[in-house]
Amino acid sequence: MSVHHAISNHSENQHYIVKRFTELDQQRESCIEKAVELCKKNEPFSTDEMNAVTKEMNELGKKGIVTSLPVRKQVTVEMVKEYVVKTSK
Repeated sequence: MSVHHAISNHSENQHYIVKRFTELDQQRESCIEKAVELCKKNEPFSTDEMNAVTKEMNELGKKGIVTSLPVRKQVTVEMVKEYVVKTSK
């Protein structure tokens, strides 16, 4: 494999990681918004989907280029409830 080809592959892989991380970040935010809206309506909600996305984001973060970004925390039902109470005042 030529050096140029190796550099191209590395660059493409890093681009994919950044792109995927950004997509997951948007998906995570959407999940959080849905949970907040359901909580405001006193309807049942889960944090499972957002935490699965969070886990994938953090795994991508270990692969190099996005390591400078903060690790995303797992979200609990209690955290969502506290947020809704805090922002409803």
